[in-house]
Parts: sequence; structure tokens; C-alpha cells
Amino acid sequence: MTADLDRLAARLARAADDAGLLDVAFTTVDTPVGPLLLAATGQGLVRVAYAAEDHDAVLQSLADRISPRVLRAPARLDPAVRQLEEYFAGRRRAFDLPLDLRLSAGFRRDVLTRLREVGYGRTASYAALAAAAGSPRAVRAVGTACATNPLPVVVPCHRVVRSDGALGDYVGGVAAKRTLLSLEAAA
Repeated sequence: MTADLDRLAARLARAADDAGLLDVAFTTVDTPVGPLLLAATGQGLVRVAYAAEDHDAVLQSLADRISPRVLRAPARLDPAVRQLEEYFAGRRRAFDLPLDLRLSAGFRRDVLTRLREVGYGRTASYAALAAAAGSPRAVRAVGTACATNPLPVVVPCHRVVRSDGALGDYVGGVAAKRTLLSLEAAA
């Protein structure tokens, strides 16, 4: 019975997507840092959320901010799921996905762009990132940009640490940040 319902849901999601009625597709994926919610628009991956962020609340926020036409449609997210699986298996060092950055603007978006420049297995301080973004005194603003990053893991805010080398906070929790940094250091 469950398999029949899954096939029906997949068929309905494909039909909605084909008819242009699906504005935000989502799925969840189990990872070493817990279940991640992935959401994508026609432009690209728009949201990655940890369970601690409350997936239902994240979906409601997407419905409010982007469109109420949100549907579980895993097929649209197959490339993202595959790349995350490769990343967690140590076979991928950078993500090659179209991203929809509409949930960030201004300085926060500038910081997201700079985050993608912090290489796999490396870290940068909040202060260094502020300087790279052209605002060396905006260390707290960089912290806020990292804390509100709509695409954690894919846009690697986990690679940003305090100037004294301490990990600092992380949207997925300090344990998740430590796991991600350890995974990258082991490669």
C-alpha cells in the first residue's frame, strides 16, 4: 500500500511540475549530521535545513516567502541528493548545483558568495571573511550572514571559525559543524 501511495505521489509531483504548478519542490535526505530538508525552485537549490530548524516551519516560510505551491517532489532534487551523498562519502569537495539565492540580499548575499571561496578542508575567520567582503569591521554581520545562510553545507558556512580558532556557533549545532570539518580534514 505504501509503495502504491509513493508512486502516486511521485506521479502527481511530476504532473504538477510538467504543468508549471510546482514552484518549490522538496525532499529530505538522511546524512551523518541528521536529516536535511532540501528545497529547490526552477532556478536552483533554494534551501537546505537541519532538523533543528524545524522542517515544517521551514516549509511554511518557503510558502510565505516564495510561493504556496510547495510539494514533495524528490526528482527535482536528485542531483542535490547525489552530490550530498558524494560529499558525505568523501568523494566530492565542491558542489556544482544551480543555486537560487533569493532568500539572502545585500551584504548577506555578498558573504554567501565569499563563503564559496573558502576551500574544502580549510577554514577562514569571521574577520577574514568580513575583510574579503570589503567590510573589515563587519565581523558580527558576517556571523549573522552565516547564521542565516539558507544553504548550509552546500554554501560552506561551517568553514568559518572565530579568530581564536574556536568553532563558534552553527545553525546545525556545534556537533554538526565539528563533523563537517572532521570529514573534510580526513580527506
